[in-house]
Amino acid sequence: MLKSIVIASAALAAGLAAPGAAAASGPGWASSVAFTNQVASSPTTGGGYPVPPGQTFPNPGTCRAGTFDSNHSESWLAVKPGTEDLVGNSKFFFETYSKFYDFSLGSYRILGGTPIGDNQVQGYDCVSTGTQAMPPSWTDLTDPNVAFDTKGRVYQTTLPFNAFWGKSTLHPNGAIDVSYSDDMGQHWVKGNGGKDLEQSPNSSARQAGHVEDKQWIAVNDIPGNRYQDHVYATWDVINAKTTKIRVAVSRDRGQSFAKAITLTSPSQSGPANSNSYPSIDAAGNVYLGYVSDPVNGKGTSSVFVTRSTDDGVHWGPFVRAATFTVQRLPNTTFRLGIPESFAASPTYPGHLYVAYETWNGTSMDIMFTQSTDGGLTWSAPVKVNDNVDAPGQPTDQFQPEVAAGPNGAVAVAFYDRRAPCPNDPSVLPADVGRANFCINTSLQAYKDTGSGAVPVGGNSRITDFSWDPEQPGQSVGGLSQRVCADANCAVGFIGDYFGLAVSDHNIYAMFVSTHYPSDVTADGGGPVYYQQQVLATVPRSDFGTGY
Repeated sequence: MLKSIVIASAALAAGLAAPGAAAASGPGWASSVAFTNQVASSPTTGGGYPVPPGQTFPNPGTCRAGTFDSNHSESWLAVKPGTEDLVGNSKFFFETYSKFYDFSLGSYRILGGTPIGDNQVQGYDCVSTGTQAMPPSWTDLTDPNVAFDTKGRVYQTTLPFNAFWGKSTLHPNGAIDVSYSDDMGQHWVKGNGGKDLEQSPNSSARQAGHVEDKQWIAVNDIPGNRYQDHVYATWDVINAKTTKIRVAVSRDRGQSFAKAITLTSPSQSGPANSNSYPSIDAAGNVYLGYVSDPVNGKGTSSVFVTRSTDDGVHWGPFVRAATFTVQRLPNTTFRLGIPESFAASPTYPGHLYVAYETWNGTSMDIMFTQSTDGGLTWSAPVKVNDNVDAPGQPTDQFQPEVAAGPNGAVAVAFYDRRAPCPNDPSVLPADVGRANFCINTSLQAYKDTGSGAVPVGGNSRITDFSWDPEQPGQSVGGLSQRVCADANCAVGFIGDYFGLAVSDHNIYAMFVSTHYPSDVTADGGGPVYYQQQVLATVPRSDFGTGY
C-alpha cells in the first residue's frame, strides 16, 4: 500500500499569500514561496542480491525476490510535455543491505503532481528476467535519469554493474543500456533491440580499464522539429587516469541506436572528462555540458560545453564555461556529489545555463553562468546562494541542479546547510543544534525573456524539515542501515545529485530526506529513519504574473 505523506507549506511571495498558508522559510532565508512536500517513496518488491554474513558483496546465483523498504537515494525527474504528470527514478536499496551499496533503480509514477506508486525498473534482475544468469541479472543498477518524447514515452540510460569491492571476482564489470516505458514508468523495456550500447566482454568487476560510468539521457521533445523524438545517450568510459565521454543516437524512438562515438579528446578539454549532461534547445540543437578535471586531482576543474547542430553526428566547438575548485566539506562523512548541472532553454535557441559549486576558501558556494549565443561565450559567474552567515561560522551550499522550462522559466536548486539542526526525533541526539550540518533544499528562480536569465526574488527554502545526513543511525538484525559509498562504510552516501524539473505551472524538485519515520522497527525499538524521496511542488505563480 502506498504510504504517501503530504505536507502543505506556504508563505508570502512577492506580496502573494496561499490560502491557509503557514510560514515556510525559517531563519536564514530572506525570501519564501508557497510549496508542498510529498513523500514519493514507498515500500515495494522486486529482485535483488542478499549479502552473506562475513562478506561485503553478494555471490552469483543468489538473486531472489525481496523488498525495497529501506533507503531511496539519488534521484531524477522529468515532466511529460504539456502536463503536470511526471516520472522520477532513484536508487532503491535492497532489504537491509544498504551499507554494502546494494541497490537497483526504481521509478515513481506522479500524476497531476501527486505520487501514485513506485516499482523496480525491470530487465536487470532475476525476478523480471526469470534467470540467475549474469547478465541479464546484475547485482546493481544505477544512475537515475529520465526524459520524455512527444508521444509520452519516457527513456533512461542505465548502468547495470556487478559489485567490485571486497574480494568480489564477479563478471562482467558493467554495461550501458537504454530502457523505455510507455505507461509512466510502471513497465520498462530494453531498447536497442535488447542489446547493450556498450559493454566490455568478459571483463572483471575489479578491472581498472574500460569502466563505464555516469550515463545520461536527453530526448528532442519539440513537436514538428526535424529531429523530433530522437534520443541521445551519453556516458563516461574510464581508463585509469583518462576518462572520455561517449554518445549514441536513436532516430527510431529507442528501437535501435547508431554506433557510439567518442566525443572528447585530450586536445579539446584535457584527459579526464566526465559527468555529462545532454540537453536540447528550442531549435533542436543538442548540447553537452560536462566536467574536465586535472589528472592528478590537484588544481581547478572546468565546465565545458559543446554542441551538435546535425543530430549528434558532429560536435564543436568545445568551450570552457566556468572554472571551479571542489574541496571535501567540513564535518561531513558523506561523499560529495556531482559539482555541476547544465540545461538548454526550450524557449530561446542558443540560451544555455550552468550551475556549479566552488570552494571560496572557507565554504562551498553555488555559482551561475549562462550563454545566449549557443555556448560560444559565457557570462561572468554570479553567486546564487544569498545566505548571510554569522561571523566565523560559514555554512555550505552544494550539489546544484539547474532546469529550464516553458516560457523562459529557469530554476536552480541546491542542498543548503544554513540552518542549524533542529531538536527533532529524526535528528540523532549528537547532532541536535549542530551548525553547518543538517540539510535543506533551497530554490532560486530565474526568468529569461530573451536577453538572458535574471533572478526573481531570493533563495527560498522548499523543505518543510531539515534532515540529518547521518541517519539512518539505527541497525536492523545487527546490520547498520547507513547508506555507504565504500565497502568499509567509512564514507556515507546521500546521492550524487537530485531531480529538478519545470512544467507549464510548477517547479518540481525531488530530493532526499531522513525526517520521515519508516514502518521498519530498529533493533532496540523505534522506527528507522531511512533516506526517503520527497517531491516538492512550487507553483510558478509564486513568482509573479508572467513567470
